Amino acid sequence: MIFKGRAWKFGDNIPTDMITPIAILFKPIDEMARHVLEAANPEFPKKVQAGDIIVAGQNFACSSGRAVAPKAIKAAGISVVIAESFARTFYRNAHEIGLPILIAPGISKEVDEGDVLEASIETGAIRNITKERTIQAEPSPPFLLEMLKAGGIIPYVEQKGWSTDHAEPSGTTERRS
Repeated sequence: MIFKGRAWKFGDNIPTDMITPIAILFKPIDEMARHVLEAANPEFPKKVQAGDIIVAGQNFACSSGRAVAPKAIKAAGISVVIAESFARTFYRNAHEIGLPILIAPGISKEVDEGDVLEASIETGAIRNITKERTIQAEPSPPFLLEMLKAGGIIPYVEQKGWSTDHAEPSGTTERRS
């Protein structure tokens, strides 16, 4: 999985409340995408294009564990989020919905907004085409890579032929309370 796009740069400690503020929290996902990260950069939702890449500092998507934050980012057309570190809940939620992310210590110093990047989820290699530099991120672990390639946890489970309903396994007759 290799992604190429224009970089949008955000700083350290961007909370999920800034990614998806309360005013858009219960809107349809396409409307959320039209306002995602607006509080951090009012131009972002107006000018983001499919395939663009978010580059952020430390602790991206900290604060509340809004599972909708990575969904809104993905719906806005972002192909991959690269940060120096992520809040653990966001890290998990991003993989579960099929939003590729990479942890790349020092990325903030190597990328300016508007730089064109090419990022490999398998190897962790990030090429800054604009500056002709390569940055090494942590590649996605094999299990998470499989989940990303499938498009998230639900498609992954379905590909494996596992049930996604919440019924008891076949043959179970006792009722749990």
